[in-house]
Amino acid sequence: MSKIKIVNGYKEYIKNKEKIEVLKNINFKFELGKLYGITGASGSGKTTLLNIIGTIDKFSKGTLFIDEIDISSLSDSQKANLRMKNIGFIFQSFYLNKNLTIEENIMQPMYINENYDKIRRKKRTEELINLMGLDKRKKHLPKELSGGEQQRVAIARALANKPQIILADEPTGNLDEKNQKNIFEILKQLSKNNKCVIIVSHSEKIKNYADIMLNLEEGILKTNDV
Repeated sequence: MSKIKIVNGYKEYIKNKEKIEVLKNINFKFELGKLYGITGASGSGKTTLLNIIGTIDKFSKGTLFIDEIDISSLSDSQKANLRMKNIGFIFQSFYLNKNLTIEENIMQPMYINENYDKIRRKKRTEELINLMGLDKRKKHLPKELSGGEQQRVAIARALANKPQIILADEPTGNLDEKNQKNIFEILKQLSKNNKCVIIVSHSEKIKNYADIMLNLEEGILKTNDV
């Protein structure tokens, strides 16, 4: 069973009374246990596609299925609940709360999850801190960490509610070569742990980690050889 299925997906905007087609006839299935790399020129619709998969945006025409559920049939609160429990987001700019410690940043998403009481939040946070090798940094503020460390915190935060889908938008864009490699290796390991990992990236190195490479060109999603 596919984790994510897109059927005849189109996305268009109206700007100055002119229709702009961003995505055209997208048909694709994303599976658990695989890492997908999406490349394409700036403005090709990569982030738009990621936002639609993450249920933040929606197709103008077409259907997005997650776990065989038509997302358009869900209310806003149902979509928010699905995002909270099933989808983890990772961004280029980290978006950590500068006033919270690393430990507190990672814990944030669990406060709105009824499955986590105080004890479970603490235990899950410790698990993620250890997983990301941040045990000596947990009481630090984001400004006291390197870029690579901050991105590891962002990944830990994305994993807080144990999502099966990880969406990463240029997760290595602000990192040096060594930290790029570290982050890609972490994301690759997550896919091996039966998660569906989808990465938008301009880095050529994504090809070394992806199970399936995709390219968005003029709104059309094409499969490339890895």
